Formats: sequence, C-alpha cells, structure tokens
Amino acid sequence: MKLILNGALGRMGRAVASLAADRGHEIVAGVDVAVGEAGFPVYTDWADCPAADAVIDFSNPSALEAELAYVTAHNLPLVLCTTGLSAEQIAVVHKAAETIPVFFSSNMSLGVAVLSALTKKAAAVLGDTFDIEIVEMHHNQKLDAPSGTALMLADAAKAGLSYEPEYTYDRHTRRQKRQKQEIGIASLRGGTVVGEHSVYFAGEQEVLTLSHSAGSRSVFASGALTASAFIVGKQPGMYSMEDILA
Repeated sequence: MKLILNGALGRMGRAVASLAADRGHEIVAGVDVAVGEAGFPVYTDWADCPAADAVIDFSNPSALEAELAYVTAHNLPLVLCTTGLSAEQIAVVHKAAETIPVFFSSNMSLGVAVLSALTKKAAAVLGDTFDIEIVEMHHNQKLDAPSGTALMLADAAKAGLSYEPEYTYDRHTRRQKRQKQEIGIASLRGGTVVGEHSVYFAGEQEVLTLSHSAGSRSVFASGALTASAFIVGKQPGMYSMEDILA
C-alpha cells in the first residue's frame, strides 16, 4: 500500500517508516511541522501530498483539523494513533467517520488490546468485591498524563462493572478513605520507558495484576501498519483493535 505518514519526523513516525518496507508498504509522503530528512518527501502542507491508499497519524492533537480536512476531501482511510485529543476533537473524529473509515486507538499494540479485553472480563467477575487501580509509566518526554492507554483500560474496566465508577487521578488533594466506586489512575514519568501499564484488582487477602510492557516503539508501529492494511476497503465508520481481535 501507499501511505502518508503524519508526524513523520517524530519518534513514532520514524519507527513506522523503518518497518513499512518490510511489511510491503511504501511511505509516499510525510507531513510534519518540522523540516528534516526521512527517506521520502516530507511536507508541511497537506496540499503537496501525492495520492495514497491511507494515512497513518502519529502527530499531535493540534494537527487534527488539517488532517481531517484532507482525508475527508480525498476519501482516504485514517489510522489515528495520536493521544491527548480533547472530547471535542474526538467528537469531530466521529463525525468524519460518517464519510470515511477511521481506525482509532489509544494504543496500537495487539498485546494491549488483549490486556484491555482481559481487564473488562476481570472487572465483570471481580468488580463488586475488588478495588481497581491502574498505574502507567512512560518516558520523561511524554506530554499527556494519564496516558491514553491508561484511560482506555479504565474504560474497559468500566464496561465490565455493574456500577458507574469515578476516575480518581490525584489522591493528595483529598483526605479520606478510598471509595468503592473509584478507579485510581496513577502516572509515572522517567527515563526512556516506552510504555508500561498495570491494572490491579485488590481484594481480601489477594491481588490480581494484569500488565503489559512495551520493549520498543516498533510494537506500536507494527500495530499501525496492521491497522492500515485492515481498514483499507472498509465502509465508513469507527474501527479499533477490538475489530482486529474479532
């Protein structure tokens, strides 16, 4: 396939580019606010991009508006991997999915997709009697906290619960016992950690821990390329890693 890579000069953009040829794909162009070499043309203006089969986005929330204008105008499938989108931006993405197929996931790892499914199942079985806490750690350059994956795991747990949980991010602001309906979410930042996520189910005299650790960014790059192959030819709509697992 011929792909356009948004955020081509970033860490994840370069990881996707390094794997693309081995997976039988060609990056025909990149889009980035920066200027640099990538082994293919990199533009700052979407209007300069050549024809392609799909767009993979590992950029920044600020780049979403121009990207959606381009993919909807050219009827291109979009693999949206950028995290930190606002609720308003996510609503705009869903609107775009009425006319094009959009693959949207906070984490492109197949292992994390399985972790999310297991979290939902564990919450359905244990949620009434076990407390749920989520801890994530990333490198010291990551901008958003908690991570999009941590929120995805919290949503997975929520989907399995029989009650409406409250997400708690900052316990130092409150002096009280933990409430049953809480799902605690803690963020750690340091070094060059690619991504680690753990979901704790803490009950009476036992703790179940579900966890995932990414050893390199190639895990997410591989998932994005798999998603691009999956979404080409699909009908308009929202797709996720759950669809690939199914």
